[in-house]
Amino acid sequence: MIANTLPEPEHVTALRNQLRRFVAEKAPREKRRAWDKAHDWPRDLFRELCDMGICGLTIAEEHGGLGQDIVAAVAVIEELARAGPFLAGPFIHCAFYGGMNMSENGSPAQKDALLPKLARGELLFAYGLSEPDVGGDLSSVKTRGRVEGDTLIINGAKRWCTGADWADYIYCLINTAADAPRREALTFVLIPGKAKGLSTTPIEHVNLRYTASSDVHFDDVCVPLDAIVGGPANLNKAWSMLAGRALDVEKLEVAACTFGFAQAALDEAWTYAQERVQFGKAIAGHQAVAHRLVTARTKLEACRHMLYHAAHLANDGKPCGVETSMAKLFIADTGVEIALACQQVMGAYALSDAYDIDRNVRDLLGMPIVGGSSDMQRNNLAGLWRLRG
Repeated sequence: MIANTLPEPEHVTALRNQLRRFVAEKAPREKRRAWDKAHDWPRDLFRELCDMGICGLTIAEEHGGLGQDIVAAVAVIEELARAGPFLAGPFIHCAFYGGMNMSENGSPAQKDALLPKLARGELLFAYGLSEPDVGGDLSSVKTRGRVEGDTLIINGAKRWCTGADWADYIYCLINTAADAPRREALTFVLIPGKAKGLSTTPIEHVNLRYTASSDVHFDDVCVPLDAIVGGPANLNKAWSMLAGRALDVEKLEVAACTFGFAQAALDEAWTYAQERVQFGKAIAGHQAVAHRLVTARTKLEACRHMLYHAAHLANDGKPCGVETSMAKLFIADTGVEIALACQQVMGAYALSDAYDIDRNVRDLLGMPIVGGSSDMQRNNLAGLWRLRG
């Protein structure tokens, strides 16, 4: 295993060690292969993880959490992602989609009702952001909500809604003022996953196979105005939330998953190169292979520095929009480079299910797309740097 060369708080190191023991014992390779083929994740193991208290790492102690510790939460994603998305994904749906968003944006009543359950791992959220004709341009969402009395009636469709078939709530972005300027018409609303009028259609996909991503259809779905994130006073005020800290941290979730997948790919290729003998010696002794592995390991170390630099800024409440975008961009793109280098080292075995590398390559190839594509990060960074002058 490639060692962490960055200094970190003792409690984070202890947490890493605890999670590594858990994964080694509870999530061996044969189980990971079975979960990948089944397109599913292990509810029983996730429940055991929740009993460690890790879902409280994004939630204040007053609401039953451990106090917000973004660095530790990012380390949890990294460690779980080394074993694939099967536990890392549900952790993100609970601690980040749920815990982080509600901690930052929820009303006092929403925090009191939801955060203690999220801290215990009892609720899972899904994002309802993208639509069939809307990807990165979220201000153009077409899913509509109209107010009738104390009720919000929602019609429309979302796409790539990961986990919608089992989420307790969909954290959904809708347009609630059709005649207003786009950025003054957006509202975040919590839609129960089993709401009347809500239906899902799974989309087959080859990566992140811990669950399905789905088309979600809303046909006169009714929720109370109290389901507006932040309360009824936040009607048409979601744009500021999109530019807030919770979605800065969202980029770190994707970067941390990518980093964990890339570490796993490199660990496996490194071990394989020590064991595979060709032309009378281990292939790690051939210069072409050694150079490919050393270059990949160097790139991985650069990823580590970018990830935890941004995580520390977020943890300290400092401006981090540039750093989180750079981390997401660099780590996602570099993760693909690492994946393909490791695949070349392992040759034909990388195309079989005898190792984890085939899954890690599939997952890593998608990471420059999910959570805000690499080109969207470049656009965002160009705009931020223009503002700085």
